[in-house]
Amino acid sequence: MTELNAILAIAYRDLLKFLRDPVRIGSTFVLPFILIGILGGSFQSGLGAGMDFDFLTYIFTGVLAQTLFQSAAMGLVSVIEDRENDFSQEIFVSPISRYSIILGKIVGESLVASTQGIGIVLFGYLVGVSISGSQLLSLIPVVVVTCLFGGAFGVVIMANLKSQRAANQVFPFIILPQFFLAGVFNPIQGLPPYLDILSKIAPMRYPVDLTRGVFYAGRPGYDTVVVADPFVNILIMTGLFFVFLAVGTWLFVRNERNR
Repeated sequence: MTELNAILAIAYRDLLKFLRDPVRIGSTFVLPFILIGILGGSFQSGLGAGMDFDFLTYIFTGVLAQTLFQSAAMGLVSVIEDRENDFSQEIFVSPISRYSIILGKIVGESLVASTQGIGIVLFGYLVGVSISGSQLLSLIPVVVVTCLFGGAFGVVIMANLKSQRAANQVFPFIILPQFFLAGVFNPIQGLPPYLDILSKIAPMRYPVDLTRGVFYAGRPGYDTVVVADPFVNILIMTGLFFVFLAVGTWLFVRNERNR
């Protein structure tokens, strides 16, 4: 119970910081709305006209997964912020596991990312994306899994960076290529061999494909837009989650000890 209380307390702190920052709340919704509303709408009237599926829905599912993954991952910059404010050192003297500290950060940023997911779904309704009640319910566990997976990936990246400035410079180079390798805007079936290898290495690919696999289940276009079975994506994400968590925590603790 002590470890669970510690995880919840750390998670609550990060969520509260987000809810008290209206500028951050507003800015986190701007890019997804632009990508779905402007990019999705323009592609639907152009490229989507000759395709066998609704391109606006395709981009909506991709942007939903990408935003959840990216927001949870980038939110782990709070690890660096806590280090710069010496808050992490204060936590380290408490009698709780290092894994509980990292899990608390991951859960907190997952809660933050989930609030963005709610906004994206509501915006999807507004722009004409057809979402049934059953699809909405099936997306709830996908949102949770995607956020936790993104948070674990963020731990590995942030644990190796020394400052928030370095994180803001490095993270776009890690995330932006995955937009295309993961198929957020473009189908990735039939990629050239070298791009296919890079696509399979990109962690974002799996939550994007999982989201589409669940959303399009039993609907026309499933075989066209979904790359792998959702169960396969879940297995890969579960394995990578524990790898990211173990490696990220080890790097985080090592760097704290070397300060």
